[in-house]
Amino acid sequence: MKYFCLLIALCATALRAQEVVVIGGTPGGIATAVTAARLGHAVTLVEYHQRIGGMSASGLGASDIENRAMIQGFFREFVDRVKARYVAAYGEKSEAVKLCKDGYWYEPKVAEEVLESFVKEQPEITVLKHHELVSAEVKDGRVVGVTILNRGTKEKRKLKAKVFVDGTYEGDLIAAAGAEFRLGREGRDEFGEPHAGHIYNVPGGERIGGTGEGDKRMQAFTFRIPLSSNPENQVPLTAAPKGYDRARYLGYFDDLKGGRFGENLTTIAFTVRKLPNEKVELNMKPLPLGFVFAEENAGYIEAGWAERERITKKIRDLSLGLLWFLQHDSEVPQNARETALKYQPCKDEFPEYGHFPFQLYVREGRRLVGEFTLSERNITEQEGLPSERRHEDAIAVGEFPIDSFPMQKRQPGDTVVLEGYLGMLKKITRPYQIPYRIMVPKKIDGLIVPVPASTTHVAFSSIRLEPTWMALGQAAGVAAHLAIQHGVDLRKVPVGEMQEELVRQGAVLRP
Repeated sequence: MKYFCLLIALCATALRAQEVVVIGGTPGGIATAVTAARLGHAVTLVEYHQRIGGMSASGLGASDIENRAMIQGFFREFVDRVKARYVAAYGEKSEAVKLCKDGYWYEPKVAEEVLESFVKEQPEITVLKHHELVSAEVKDGRVVGVTILNRGTKEKRKLKAKVFVDGTYEGDLIAAAGAEFRLGREGRDEFGEPHAGHIYNVPGGERIGGTGEGDKRMQAFTFRIPLSSNPENQVPLTAAPKGYDRARYLGYFDDLKGGRFGENLTTIAFTVRKLPNEKVELNMKPLPLGFVFAEENAGYIEAGWAERERITKKIRDLSLGLLWFLQHDSEVPQNARETALKYQPCKDEFPEYGHFPFQLYVREGRRLVGEFTLSERNITEQEGLPSERRHEDAIAVGEFPIDSFPMQKRQPGDTVVLEGYLGMLKKITRPYQIPYRIMVPKKIDGLIVPVPASTTHVAFSSIRLEPTWMALGQAAGVAAHLAIQHGVDLRKVPVGEMQEELVRQGAVLRP
């Protein structure tokens, strides 16, 4: 009898674990899972990699946010925990605490520890790392199940749930479910967006050319690379990556001659951010015309994982090759080489990935076609374009400037900027309300989409930041809870009740 009762209890737990299934252990996916679990629901969180945390745990060493007051709730809990960890480890007056900037800047391993702590506090969350989404089951227009693959054992498993969540950067679940999506960029006329389509734009300034035509091009994917200046925590590069081609980097010299790096040679080809514990974070600088990463991601989003891994390795080797070039090429100015040589991969980061970040920075993938499509008019104030930044169903606030990496490599005649680059358009972007409807598919039920949400390319260039995704994930978790509690479709969730719960949780809904 005792074993029978135990079996019944285990079966009940297994059933409970299927109330909400989140595909994608990104910060947005984690925020959804934790929020739903806190509200009493059993959640399964599925992640392709061996680690959760997405870019925040994979080299993106800072929370990209311009106005801290605009995003609170789960995200504020995250940064507060980051700071608390540094204070506990090093003391309130330490250099590490100073460099963590109130918890907004951090080492990847610290961000991962904090995100893991949220999940581990919720016994109702089952985490399945190293699992790949294979397919989705849709009946009568509703997602009712998914099939996932254990990447180690190759065992397939089916998961049933009441609510499914796409927390992936790529938008894999919306595609598997047959939901309508966009890929690439809209033309200028489709939504009346001044910065849409094929474009040449002065960084931070005005459009200076381009046809405005839409296409399937994607902004460049890169890696954010943490490096250490402490010899005891370094794994120095001892050789160029296999297939290293010096010719790929020769545009550097033209940029150097043209003064496109400025006077400070320490940031040549990289933007360098100083992190706690003698670490820096490298971001690939998109301003130079010799920027090597545009177009290298071609085909990634719609490819299977084997091809995605091939493209990821190509971009990884291109990144390491650039670092090797700056450290060792005899034509690189000596002071730049000496500076580059001070920084090497961190011994205490990503050991099972060769001390290199596990997550490719997929800045944009598929984008849902939802009940509402957020566009440039919803996130900016500029002459000649009506500003529509308020929504009755607001569930979060966006505030980051429009910012898209280049779409194409240097073209004949390019002398100012690469095509497609929209660099930090602070002059026109304003804090804006994000409507719940951008997370709800037009036709498919049982699915909510906090990460590859319904926006144009231009608008996605503003919401595609981890703090914003955490805010959307928190809202998705509340929506999942209310849909289950009331027994209604996600599109019919009582918005007022959702907003009240989000405010209770500390979220900001108004700029």
